[in-house]
Amino acid sequence: MTVSAILKEKGREIVTITGAVTLGDAVNKLSTNRIGAIVVVDERGAVEGIISERDVVRLIGERGTAALEAPLASVMTKSVVTCTPEETVPGLMETMTRGRFRHVPVVSGKGKDAVLVGIISIGDVVKFRVEEMEREHAALRDYIMTA
Repeated sequence: MTVSAILKEKGREIVTITGAVTLGDAVNKLSTNRIGAIVVVDERGAVEGIISERDVVRLIGERGTAALEAPLASVMTKSVVTCTPEETVPGLMETMTRGRFRHVPVVSGKGKDAVLVGIISIGDVVKFRVEEMEREHAALRDYIMTA
């Protein structure tokens, strides 16, 4: 199975923000939308960075509440690991586990032509894998019952 199957099930709604706002603005958007990460995009919609709840906690721990006034572009994670809709779910799980991050923007295309088409969380991946295992279990049970 591929990332596109997860996006098909969960939808392609993406909350984005620009790097010109403050970290406090990003925190408000995280809270309002009840999400764990926001993709930071430029004026064309290309991925520039990402900010997560973990980043916010780390920054406030390091700098205190003054960090909330910092421009988002100066505190976001700039080296964003992305995936494509064609990537396999097990491959994405391995990437997320090794990188120790919980959100991966999904892009279609390469380089400057890359377009943000979704975001996948580790929760999305786990939910998909559990449902996949339940389907396999049911199929095996049906096979055994009819054999």
